[in-house]
Amino acid sequence: MKQRYLPMTEKDRAEMLATIGVDTVEDLFAEIPSTVRFKGEMNLPAPMAESTLVRHMRRLAGKNASTDSYASFLGAGVYDHHIPSVVGHVISRSEFYTAYTPYQPEISQGELQAIFEFQTMIAELTGMDVANSSMYDGPTALAEAANLASGVTKRKQIIISRTVHPEAREILDTSSHGLGLEIVEAPYRDGVTDVTALAQLVTSETAAVIVQTPNFFGHIENLTEIEKLTHANKSLFVVSSNPLSLGMLKPPGQFGADIVVGDAQPLGISASFGGPHCGFFATTKALMRRIPGRIVGQTVDEDGNRGFVLTLQAREQHIRRDKATSNICSNQALNALAASVYLSAMGREGMQEVARQNFHKAHYARQEISKIKGVEVVFSSPFYNEFVLKLARPVAAVNHELLSYGVIGGYDLGAAYSELTNHMLIAVTEERTKEDIATLCHALEELLI
Repeated sequence: MKQRYLPMTEKDRAEMLATIGVDTVEDLFAEIPSTVRFKGEMNLPAPMAESTLVRHMRRLAGKNASTDSYASFLGAGVYDHHIPSVVGHVISRSEFYTAYTPYQPEISQGELQAIFEFQTMIAELTGMDVANSSMYDGPTALAEAANLASGVTKRKQIIISRTVHPEAREILDTSSHGLGLEIVEAPYRDGVTDVTALAQLVTSETAAVIVQTPNFFGHIENLTEIEKLTHANKSLFVVSSNPLSLGMLKPPGQFGADIVVGDAQPLGISASFGGPHCGFFATTKALMRRIPGRIVGQTVDEDGNRGFVLTLQAREQHIRRDKATSNICSNQALNALAASVYLSAMGREGMQEVARQNFHKAHYARQEISKIKGVEVVFSSPFYNEFVLKLARPVAAVNHELLSYGVIGGYDLGAAYSELTNHMLIAVTEERTKEDIATLCHALEELLI
């Protein structure tokens, strides 16, 4: 057969048409008026034999500038981190990658336990009491946090810092229309939220104050001061966090956060051109029953054996829509498993070591790059593994030319912040070597002359 993807003979086709009760495939589309139907041939390449098609696709893939062959300094929410081989081996097991969702707990104990371990480790990592079974990604988890805060406080105003990821703010803005929320953005100063300006924005109508740390610019926010002014107004304090940074930074829960959200992509999940990833959502016990999505609970069966069940499912799929906490009906169980395997493989000491490597390599890189003519380090606030540079040339042009050096450059901040034209956000992870950083410095020296 020429196409293994369509294993159907003419006899198969005739039998199916006879069963349906029509003579030709064309008869199946008879109800669609001919005036709106496409006529002619689509502008597509001719069919290829399988071996030819495989070679063709490999040639196309070879044109991509991937982290397999390029040194990547691009972060901005998706990072090039080391993924232990055990992660791929575990999530490739058929009992995990074929399981959609554990609706029948009595035959889904393995999947449920994996989710339970994910919840436990996320709660410990963030310093919170409880975490759910995961969400689609970090930005949607943040939007759900705003929804929860509005429901708890009976208020409609959400204050979010401009240092929160631009795409997360866009998601929140979109969801706010349906939820009737008022979104107010707090300005930044020296790369972090302007706490003085934030204090002027918080009112008796504020449901939540949302910040990100390390923030989109890579800088560490003053959670102590922000928590004080937030709770003084009886608003909820929501923190979005890079989970890998918590290997060395004090967790948001210890700063009094009510909700901690984020994306688990740094925890053993590949960049995959931007997704799919895995969001996490952790809260205090007081808010546990309002968590969106699922929570897996631990119990015992009638014989006293340890078991796991789905619990606290206040979703519209299980109860009346008007009583639901959220319409999130699924979770990223496979990616959550990847994160769990990563955390287990790394352990406490491994997480601390990776976090330290990110921190120290980023600081070394900024120190070396700051010596280059045509580069200006913009912000002076403490940072984790990302920092902002102002270049003497447009970032898009520099990034294009960096590819010829085998380097994927940083994020063009002018795309999201008009005031930061010609500013580049550089990310340095544990994967970057001293030689990679030297290559970037050499390239910038030549390109910014």
